[in-house]
Amino acid sequence: MKILIKNIKQLVQTEEEPKLKVSGKEMKKLNCINDAWLAIEDDIIAGFGRMDDWEGISDWTNLTVIDATDKLVMPCYCDSHTHIVYAGSREGEFVDRINGLTYDEIFERGGGILNSAKKLHEATEEELVESALKRLNEIMMQGTGAVEIKSGYGLSTESELKMLRVIKKLKTLSPLTIKATFLGAHAIPTLYKNNKRAYIDLLINEMMPRIVEEQLADYCDIFCEQNYFTKEETIEILTAGKKHGMTPKVHAEQMSNSGGTLAGVEVGAISVDHLEYLGNAEISALQNSKTMPTILPGAAFFLSLPNPPARRMIDAGLAIAVASDYNPGSCPSGNMNFMMSVCCVQFKMTPEETINAATINSAYAMDLSKTHGSIAVGKKANVFITKEIPGYSFIPYSFGSNLVETVIINGKIMN
Repeated sequence: MKILIKNIKQLVQTEEEPKLKVSGKEMKKLNCINDAWLAIEDDIIAGFGRMDDWEGISDWTNLTVIDATDKLVMPCYCDSHTHIVYAGSREGEFVDRINGLTYDEIFERGGGILNSAKKLHEATEEELVESALKRLNEIMMQGTGAVEIKSGYGLSTESELKMLRVIKKLKTLSPLTIKATFLGAHAIPTLYKNNKRAYIDLLINEMMPRIVEEQLADYCDIFCEQNYFTKEETIEILTAGKKHGMTPKVHAEQMSNSGGTLAGVEVGAISVDHLEYLGNAEISALQNSKTMPTILPGAAFFLSLPNPPARRMIDAGLAIAVASDYNPGSCPSGNMNFMMSVCCVQFKMTPEETINAATINSAYAMDLSKTHGSIAVGKKANVFITKEIPGYSFIPYSFGSNLVETVIINGKIMN
């Protein structure tokens, strides 16, 4: 199967010499080719360039030609932080917050993560697969081509394994590239409310060996936050996860400055995510690390949290990734186009910075930047074609609109 996209108004995020990530001032740069063509063979990008340099078609066998006049072509987004596998929505808690309850007050009443855990315990694997596939198709048609999915609504050995088995099944059913994360340390289940140590031992000594045995997770994550898990517990759990072959990630500095970023850097986490309460000490630690700071604008928007210091991080020379945090409680959306709008409007990031954050840098946060996140020969043919728009800045400008017209995943046009 071959695809030729011709007369592209602008081919966005092209690379002749692919990078693993872009940092600091480099995030303001976005390589583009005007009046371009792009060739795909099987599931790989085979070539691209200016129409003036196009040599024409010599072999029309199994070739689909797409005319993209007045349209843009971009690499698909990489969404490096989601909780897409869940059972049931939580709009009741949305109303509770409108009426003045805090996140912690809702949690103390059995809401939040514990609410999702109860619903998930009652759901079958088949039900979870069916509902998650609908969400995956939704985000795919909005331009996402790779996604990380966490457990964490299980909070027991069998329910956590159930979630991870569902994610493993989704890898075979969805055309999207999927990475799986074990987030058993998402909250303290009610059964262990007065014995957190016993739950940590359960995570390390029972859950992790079972996960390794069934090869269910690429990463190990933890919610480092007041009333959840401390910096020291974060280091202990993630170190154990590394010994079981799972690369660390951290939910860090979302509700307070709780040490998650420093813990993540210490254990060599691939990313630290949220970062609303990130301070200067954390920025300094990240400057000397390979850890990708990842902001989740949908959660900050939906929970009315302080904005993460994105501008300060970039000005300090850091790379930044952006992900959706798609989940039923704090961000019931995986629309990366909207996430970029929030980055521009509220975090004062430029369109170029947000596109870099949502493509090559978020691919890095999933260890996928060698194959995803940019238009480069040999990379995975995951791209989307926009509707007729003036330029890439029109995407975050037109918040709430889906300007994605055609999605190509693994070299196949998705319908």
